[in-house]
Amino acid sequence: MTKPDLYIGLMSGTSLDGVDAVLARFDANGSPSLLARASVDFPSTLHDELLALNIAGANELERSALAANSLARLYAQAVEALLGQARISPKQVAALGAHGQTVRHRPDLGFTVQLNSPALLAELTGISVIADFRSRDVAAGGQGAPLVPIFHAGVFKAPHTRVILNLGGIANITILRPNEAPKGFDTGPANMLMDLWCAKHTGCAFDEDGAWGAQGEHDASLLAFLLNSEPWFAMPAPKSTGRDLFSQEWLETRLTEYRMNAGLNKQLLTQREAQNIQATLRRLTAETIAQSVRAYAADAEEVLVCGGGARNAALMLDLQKIMPSPVRTTESEGIGTQDVEALAFAWLAWAHQQGITAGHPDVTGARGHRILGACWPA
Repeated sequence: MTKPDLYIGLMSGTSLDGVDAVLARFDANGSPSLLARASVDFPSTLHDELLALNIAGANELERSALAANSLARLYAQAVEALLGQARISPKQVAALGAHGQTVRHRPDLGFTVQLNSPALLAELTGISVIADFRSRDVAAGGQGAPLVPIFHAGVFKAPHTRVILNLGGIANITILRPNEAPKGFDTGPANMLMDLWCAKHTGCAFDEDGAWGAQGEHDASLLAFLLNSEPWFAMPAPKSTGRDLFSQEWLETRLTEYRMNAGLNKQLLTQREAQNIQATLRRLTAETIAQSVRAYAADAEEVLVCGGGARNAALMLDLQKIMPSPVRTTESEGIGTQDVEALAFAWLAWAHQQGITAGHPDVTGARGHRILGACWPA
C-alpha cells in the first residue's frame, strides 16, 4: 500500500475569528501543493470563553478543558469539509497539524499553554494528530514562537533579502536572506488591540477593511506615549508576546495614564475621538513593524504580508507609507494570505513525521535545533 503523503493544517490564531484549514501534499523537499481549503467561524460562545480564559478566573481548569473539547470539535468540522472537497477518506491523510489556542504564553517563566484536545481530535477524524508545537522549544530555553520561519524559508526564499510579515492578533516577521538561516520574532500587536477597541465602541468583533478606524486620524502624541511607555517594544530579538501583555487591561491602563498626563479627565469619548484612537492603534501596529524591519532587515527589498490583517486596507496603506521596503501580499507568490499559517502547520506535521528540526535557535533563542510537536496516532 502506498504511504499517505497528504497533510492537513489547522490554525486558529489570537484574533479568535475562526479556524483556517488546508489540505496539502508535500514533495521530498517539503514543497507544498495546496489541494483544498476551508474556514469555520467560531461560535460566539466559544469566542467569548477563549477570550475570557486569557485572564485568570473561577474554575478555569474545568472551563479550559471544556473549551479545548469544543475547539477540537470545531477542528473536526473543518477537517470534514476538507475531506469532502477533496473526495478522500481519512486513511489517505498521513497526519494533521493542529496548533490549538494560546491562552498563556510565558517563555520567561518556562511555559506556554495552547488549549487543544488532540486525543479527541484523533478520535473524531480518524487521522493522526501532531500538536503541542511550542513546548519543546520553550523547554530548550527558547521563545516557542514564532513557529513558521523555517516553513517561510522553504516557500518564500529569494535571491534577495525578503521579510515575511504575518498580521494575526500579534504581528511577527521572518527575515529571509540568501545563504543564511531564517530569523524571526514578534514585533507587537497587529489586530489584537484594534479588535478590542472596535468591539468596545461598535459592537463588531473587528474593524472590517479598517473602514471604521479610517474615518479617524492617528494622534502623534498618543502614539509616542504608547511606544515609549511599553518596555517590551525596546527589547532585543528574539522575543515573543501575546494577550498576556497586550490585553484589554494594557490598553485601558495606557489610555488612562495618557489622559491623566495630558489633563484630559473626560471619560466619555465622541465617535470621532474613538475613531482617532483606533487609527492610532493601527499606526502603532505599522510603526512597531517598520521599526523592527529598519533595525533587523534594513537590506530587505520587499515585504510580503499574510494573515487576517492583510485584509485591513487602512493598515496596508499605513504599511506602504512608512515601511522602508515595498509591501505586497503573499498572493503575489501564489499563496493566499489566509492560507499561509494553516499551510505552515500542515508542514510542521510533515516535518515532525520526517524527523526534521523545525525549532531553530536563530529564531527562538533555544539552545539548539529541536523536532517540534507530539503525536496522537489515529
